[in-house]
Amino acid sequence: MCFVFVCGEDETVLSRQPAPGACPYCGGMVQAMDVESQWTFCFLPLYWKTKRKFYCTVCTRRLVVQ
Repeated sequence: MCFVFVCGEDETVLSRQPAPGACPYCGGMVQAMDVESQWTFCFLPLYWKTKRKFYCTVCTRRLVVQ
């Protein structure tokens, strides 16, 4: 029996830039990344969205803006 995954999600980093502020966990520099996520079904793109994600450069934690 062969089971094939036909759905998938790809993330591509479009750009990176330093963000203001410091990491609340370690005090490191914060980096903003623009990430494009794309969902595919049978290699056909169904949905894509560009998001901005924030990461600490020292402890590599994902930071959430509130």
